[in-house]
Amino acid sequence: MVEQQKTEQQRFAVHPTSDSHFSWIRTRLSVERTLLSYIRTATALIGFGFTIVQFFDRFSAMDGVTPPMSPQAPRYLGLALIFAGMAVLATSLVQFRSISRYLRSDNFALLAETGQKSYASASVGISILLLIIGTLVFFSVLLRLA
Repeated sequence: MVEQQKTEQQRFAVHPTSDSHFSWIRTRLSVERTLLSYIRTATALIGFGFTIVQFFDRFSAMDGVTPPMSPQAPRYLGLALIFAGMAVLATSLVQFRSISRYLRSDNFALLAETGQKSYASASVGISILLLIIGTLVFFSVLLRLA
């Protein structure tokens, strides 16, 4: 175990230069951009799922429309899309937290702002808020509240 830690520490020769510090910052911002991409994708999935459910509910209630062969199919598709959006968000939050912890580990202590207050990402808050909204939408569609 001790040998493994020494090997890990020796594997990364971190030199506190401006180049390596800015590389660390670029990596940190890249992780943030990836989380934002996941948020965008999850928002689209949740929105499309809810829209499909609402559209087909209203479409089937119109006069002169032939009843569908499988009336529950759009609801199931919408629920699947909403659930997929929530799964994307949950997975991205776990991945973001894991990579952020790694970037703040002892390997990169010289490059990270370990002596200062930790950087709080607004994207994490937005992800959690969207996850809560997605959960509410999922259960409202599931229980036919919407």
